[in-house]
Amino acid sequence: MNTPFVCPDHGPSSLDRRGFLKTAALAAATTVAGRIPLLGEASRKPTSETLVATFHKSLSAEQRGLFCLPFDHPLRLQVDNNWFITKGRLGKDLSKDQQQMVREIFLGLHSPEYAERVLKATEHDSEQGGLGGCSVAVFGEPGTGKFEFVLTGRHVTRRCDGDSVEGAAFGGPIFYGHQAGSDDEERPDHPDNVYWYQSKRANEVFQMLDGKQRSVALVDRLRREHATETVKLTGLKTGQPGIPLRDLSRDQRDHVRKVMADLLAPFRKADADEAMKLVEANGFDDLHLAFSKSGDLGGDGVWDVWQIEGPAMLWYFRGSPHVHSWVNIRRDAGA
Repeated sequence: MNTPFVCPDHGPSSLDRRGFLKTAALAAATTVAGRIPLLGEASRKPTSETLVATFHKSLSAEQRGLFCLPFDHPLRLQVDNNWFITKGRLGKDLSKDQQQMVREIFLGLHSPEYAERVLKATEHDSEQGGLGGCSVAVFGEPGTGKFEFVLTGRHVTRRCDGDSVEGAAFGGPIFYGHQAGSDDEERPDHPDNVYWYQSKRANEVFQMLDGKQRSVALVDRLRREHATETVKLTGLKTGQPGIPLRDLSRDQRDHVRKVMADLLAPFRKADADEAMKLVEANGFDDLHLAFSKSGDLGGDGVWDVWQIEGPAMLWYFRGSPHVHSWVNIRRDAGA
């Protein structure tokens, strides 16, 4: 049985490849569907799901031994801040074209406004040469209704499942992070950190709270980070750290909704919409918002560590010493 590898937290032109990927992805998709492409379909941009099908089909027997696992393998739902889901590495065990497919899959999981910036941050933080130092796994087989592609490395766990995983935003828990500076501890304003805007938006909500609300929302410290346990869901509607959203005014709750939409802005619209749909279905007013006194870089009262937690969701953001963010949004805690 494969086990994850965890480490400490510290040819043709690109244009030619993209043309190849478009044609190959369409061919894979139409082969799975069992039909002939219609006129004009070759110019359509492939989705991450069709590219996963192309990628899977391109793997040799030796590569499948490195990167492919059964759909029900326990590694599929694990998450961490710095780990390798399989022994294979993109830069060592995949061809240039296959590496380009993975790059396009990753870009396609993000919104056009953020895709290149997120990719740049991920490649910057990789300790072994950009995406080439990352690892991937394909669980199950594309086209069967049960598959999931997972990419992992330092500061990244991303998923592409084509809705094979029911009741789970993003196909399961994800992680994203960024260490923008050369030092481990960034400055209080986190210059050039692609995700710091999210904490600024969360702190806008804190500024909207009155004195009594702030005293409830501000806690001594929040959770420890410990791989998949970090995003374990409780199923509870009460007793979470911080202030329940039901105790906020309508204007304050509406502002939280806008902030959550901004938190989801880096991701493709389909995944962002599914995430918010699941949040609303589980009771938006049951969410709890908490800010941690611990980890306040510079002691400036702009809280670097905060979370939004409900019965079946957790969004934990730790901006000290640099950004780590853990997300798990499901239909229900036991799904």
